[in-house]
Amino acid sequence: MSTSPHRPPADPAVTGRTPVPGTAAVALATLAVLVTAADTYVVVLALPDILTGVGVGLDDLQRATPIVGGFLLGYTATLPLLGRLADLRGRTPVLVGCLLLFALGSLLTASADSLGLAVAGRGLQGIGAGGLVPATLALVADRWPPERRSVPLGVVGAVQEAGAVLGPLAGAAVLAVADWRAIFWLNLLLGVGLAAGVAAAARARRPDAVGLVLAALATLALGLHLAEPAALAEDVTLGLLYVPLVEAWPWTSPLMLVALLATAGLVARSLAHPAGAVLPLRGLGALTREVDVLGSALAVVALGSLVWAFAAADPARQVVAHGWLLLPLAAVAALLFVLHERRAANPVLPLDALRPVGAWGAMLVNLLVGVALVAALVDIPLYARATTTPGDQLGAALVLLRLLIAVPVGAVAGGWLCRVVAPRVVAAAGMALAAVAFVAMTTWDERALDGWPSTVVLLAAGLGFGLAIAPVNAVLLAVTRAEVHGSAGALAVVARTVGMLAGLSLLTAVALRRFTAEVAAIGTPMELCPGTPADCAAYDAATEAALLTQLHTVFAGAAIAAGLAALAALVLLRSAPLRGSART
Repeated sequence: MSTSPHRPPADPAVTGRTPVPGTAAVALATLAVLVTAADTYVVVLALPDILTGVGVGLDDLQRATPIVGGFLLGYTATLPLLGRLADLRGRTPVLVGCLLLFALGSLLTASADSLGLAVAGRGLQGIGAGGLVPATLALVADRWPPERRSVPLGVVGAVQEAGAVLGPLAGAAVLAVADWRAIFWLNLLLGVGLAAGVAAAARARRPDAVGLVLAALATLALGLHLAEPAALAEDVTLGLLYVPLVEAWPWTSPLMLVALLATAGLVARSLAHPAGAVLPLRGLGALTREVDVLGSALAVVALGSLVWAFAAADPARQVVAHGWLLLPLAAVAALLFVLHERRAANPVLPLDALRPVGAWGAMLVNLLVGVALVAALVDIPLYARATTTPGDQLGAALVLLRLLIAVPVGAVAGGWLCRVVAPRVVAAAGMALAAVAFVAMTTWDERALDGWPSTVVLLAAGLGFGLAIAPVNAVLLAVTRAEVHGSAGALAVVARTVGMLAGLSLLTAVALRRFTAEVAAIGTPMELCPGTPADCAAYDAATEAALLTQLHTVFAGAAIAAGLAALAALVLLRSAPLRGSART
């Protein structure tokens, strides 16, 4: 497989001692990003059915927090480690490993009969999904030189954002013909298939056939054991496959024994025949010495505490959950992490790589973009349900679709514009457009969504968010060394995710306080309508106005965040001049 004629041969330390993968590997990795991004949003429609399926009543919806939070925790907390592994071991092994983790998480979720198993499955899915993005961004940077990579970066960003559109739609399509478990069985098949495709597209030699057979046998046996299809489990003869040979040890059923023996055989085969091994186990000892284990653990604790503090919070009562414990824990872990990384021989995050203004500027822009974006994702549907589509979940989702459909278009357009305009100008223009759109939303009344101007505003907001994606990533990858592109991409994802979580809690808390103050100023129905307090139109109208004020407050906060993102992009997203592009 040949390398690009526009760059020197790939550094084996960066690409995992294989040639730079071709466009087929990049295309499959991008498709994997789409699949996992869609899975992030597919749970929106399926969540009530998932809770019922694992024994949680719909009157106990607060217990759904771990299912959503577990995914976010896995997605965010392990990103620094996965980004570093992509730099040390290569992009392809991390992509394949993350896809297999995503598949395993899908298997556990699909077969879950308890809340704990569902949370564990979603957590593994989150780890797999999160690690794909920085590895794919680094893969693009390996394949294309700086002056030509903005468009493919825009495509990756567009595909990632398209998941927000396709996820709920795919979930609805599956739920129309099957139950919620079918969603995750489909994810299992897609994860395994894409892992095999990425491995095949990037390898110079064919994978070991014996190892593939053992892996397929272990997966099939484990899947059948967990799924327990009625046609097998209730059959007089085939049902014996589920009966433990030793009653006290459930894992001694024939199916589990086959899975365990096949897994053991796969491990032995991969160690004995490293050429084309399904599991790249050779060199793991050296890798563990290269990976900063303590730094990775501190990063997981710091990010995990921060993510859970925001993800588990009830905005109606608090900005963060268990703040007295989680925030100090996150701060102490972060401080220890920084002190440790400065002295570590092989830091999990090479902090010196973030010294260029363009690098930490990209993190700040992503953080602010996350704050603004979450306001659109959450509060535009709330606005729709409060005004023109009361109680109509589908109608509210279709309103949000007007914004989401423009994001991928803007991402590709932003990548193309970076070839002729300075990336910082493209990103600043995009976020300025989003800020103007949010300002327009603060003037919406209860009938605003009925007219075409609101569609223009929503399309403009989506286009603005999309325009900022490729420039931010292009500058980040241009000012950092190739051997830390995985880590840099991971930090970019972390910054945006933390921005979304923090923005949701902060903006909602501020808006709810304003709503409470507005309602308190209205008075009681008895005061407004002494004769008919049970049917007081004046009180209802005032309460609806207070709700609109609450949503307007969120949109105003999002406008401020988007405006700050535009300013930060214009000032901070500076990089060395790129051939074929405008100077910054």
